[in-house]
Amino acid sequence: MHIELTEMLRCPESHREEMLVLSTGEVRDRMVRSGLLGCPVCHKEYPIARGIVNFRRSKERVLKDTYVPPSPLPSADAGNLQAVLELTGPGGYVVLVGAAVRHAAHLSSLMPGIHFVGVNPPAEMEEQPVLSLMYANDQIPMRSAIARGVVVGADLAFSPWLVEAHRVLLRGRRFVVENEEPDLPIGLHKLAAEGGLWVGEKR
Repeated sequence: MHIELTEMLRCPESHREEMLVLSTGEVRDRMVRSGLLGCPVCHKEYPIARGIVNFRRSKERVLKDTYVPPSPLPSADAGNLQAVLELTGPGGYVVLVGAAVRHAAHLSSLMPGIHFVGVNPPAEMEEQPVLSLMYANDQIPMRSAIARGVVVGADLAFSPWLVEAHRVLLRGRRFVVENEEPDLPIGLHKLAAEGGLWVGEKR
């Protein structure tokens, strides 16, 4: 986890949003490899191991043999995603959910200066200097309205993940789902639904 991401995170419990407190163990090139995140409101603690933050309440780990199928959508490649996200200039965060985390490496080569946050990534994924990873039960453990873009993979293209993706997205920014007919939350303006992608904008 990139150390600067700490101020963008929040505890997934149902209480006011408050910045988490980071206690670092191993840090390499501003990436926290081990440590602990603590909530000042409810005092819950979330471990960081191998660079991945575990926000799951049961503290369960993702099994090594957990299989997340590749996107069935041939058009949902990094080039198309980069175009529909319509981001110009460096800075900020793009949130990738589920199988969409696999696009991070290629997206980062097309969108330099942007940091990617992968939520519930496929088991084979590892952190990178441009990618922070985390596990969560049913919420994106990030503060509201902070992401410059979100992409929800086909494997998690349902509520509550779509609701959460909408919550963390900045107004006027792009919302992409690897599903042409997702059951979406209100507050999104549809721009296109073709080639296996639904693309909208947060109002």
